[in-house]
Amino acid sequence: MVMKDASWESSYVDRVVSADTTSIEETVAAVRALVATEDEPVRGVVTFVEQSVPAAAAVAAELGLPSIDEKAAYLARDKYAMRSAFGRAGLVQPGFHLASTLEGALEGARKLKYPLVLKPLIGGGSKYVRRVNDDAELAEHFAPIQKGAWTGFAHDPLHTRTREQYGEAILLEAYVPGSEISVESLVVDGGTRVVAIHDKPLPMEGPFFEEVYYTTPTRLPAELVERITKAVDAAHSALGIGTGATHTEFRITADGEPYILETAARLGGGPVYQSVLLSTGIDMVDALLDLATGREPQLDVPNSPTPTGFYLFFAERAGELVGVAGLNTIESDPRVGEIMLYGQPGDQVLVPPHASAAHGHVVFSAPTAAAVDAAFQEFRDAITVEVR
Repeated sequence: MVMKDASWESSYVDRVVSADTTSIEETVAAVRALVATEDEPVRGVVTFVEQSVPAAAAVAAELGLPSIDEKAAYLARDKYAMRSAFGRAGLVQPGFHLASTLEGALEGARKLKYPLVLKPLIGGGSKYVRRVNDDAELAEHFAPIQKGAWTGFAHDPLHTRTREQYGEAILLEAYVPGSEISVESLVVDGGTRVVAIHDKPLPMEGPFFEEVYYTTPTRLPAELVERITKAVDAAHSALGIGTGATHTEFRITADGEPYILETAARLGGGPVYQSVLLSTGIDMVDALLDLATGREPQLDVPNSPTPTGFYLFFAERAGELVGVAGLNTIESDPRVGEIMLYGQPGDQVLVPPHASAAHGHVVFSAPTAAAVDAAFQEFRDAITVEVR
């Protein structure tokens, strides 16, 4: 594992190579030095972290190993470049506009119409993403979102390059009303294999877009699933993703039109991996390792996946984490497959728009989709993040 200042992560690997992974050049140099001294050959390169996708592609290119190329890695990170590639491919997506000043943003608003969504060009986890509904809200929130969009991602290897290229611009997108889904896929020899689709049943209307409840398999009709699958495949082609795992998000309008939001060239984050494993039996980490080492992954998706969901819990306000009440009452519940708390008592926790993740999760399964929904309601009522 290549990482600077590893702590708990060290227990999961045989060797840690210390390097500042905010620098792609330093990361590649560290791996080059490792290869020169390591008896065991390097047979594959993977990352599970959004900001490390370009570095992993650069390392794989250096070693001649299977991976997406560096151009595809960049397109999958730069949201304006991604939108432009999707547009050239004819994918249905929200209207978009680049703005580095409030005046430019107001000009974009006249073109796109309200509501709008402001978001960083690089980043993830809905951090510094906000809906605005009129000129007054745009004027109030543009500068804070712009500041967070750049200072909040200073650790990203693409930060300097992207900031120089766009002059501190942020992305404005037309807000698409409707429900949201995420699609977990593997790309094998250039072909798309959709492994699971998660629905997000709760309304996600803003101003922030916390992802609280996912459930799989999808309850969308088969015809719409087929259209979504074709759109995911077209997105992979547009970005040049010919191998590996992807996580793609869509908005589905009331009349059943899927609008693609973005595609990440990595596994879905947080509890997505465990949810897919419990539902389908497919271990996407194993499959990704197979692809990274030139092997054929085993992807036999069952005809009847187990209904599974997960609840991402958030603190109601920022402060010092005291603990999470209610976890002890559900940890022995036979429906629960995994409980995880992301921090420790005494940690400082943030809330949107400054937070990039929830504060913990519960993954659970049940015999029916309705029973999964009922379990979510129970667990949501039982769990409280305590902050002072």
